[in-house]
Amino acid sequence: MSDSKSSSPTAAPGKMQVDAALVRELAELLGETGLTEIEVEDGTRKIRVARGGGIAPVQYQAAPAAAPATPTETAAEPAKGHADAVKSPMVGTAYLTPEPDAAPFKAIGDTVAAGDTVLIVEAMKVMNPIVAPKAGTLKAMLVESGSPVEFDQPLFVVA
Repeated sequence: MSDSKSSSPTAAPGKMQVDAALVRELAELLGETGLTEIEVEDGTRKIRVARGGGIAPVQYQAAPAAAPATPTETAAEPAKGHADAVKSPMVGTAYLTPEPDAAPFKAIGDTVAAGDTVLIVEAMKVMNPIVAPKAGTLKAMLVESGSPVEFDQPLFVVA
């Protein structure tokens, strides 16, 4: 009886052998750095690992709770007039609530203190709080709950 974890699969002649440990290591590196793809080359072997815009967990795709609706801007508008917006430090999925049926962390018009959590960005099953960089009023929420976000995408404005 052999240990299947310690031996790598035998490649047929002319087929590439894939180093699964290296692929896993590169995938972890994507999550740690917020990159969307990485490629390494070693002699004749080249490995490219990429990830798409992210998939929201099923529990977050339920219908919105009966909480009062907060106005949000469309995804096309954030780039215009929001140079002071707090931007996403990573690729992931934005959530405005700590869990599906909970009230939002903050609503437009709320007073926020520096360090208050305004939303979270889920990346690789890790929930990362995105906090207000300064005290003020939440003027605009530029993403919707459950929407994918890219690195450096404007998320919200505190003034």
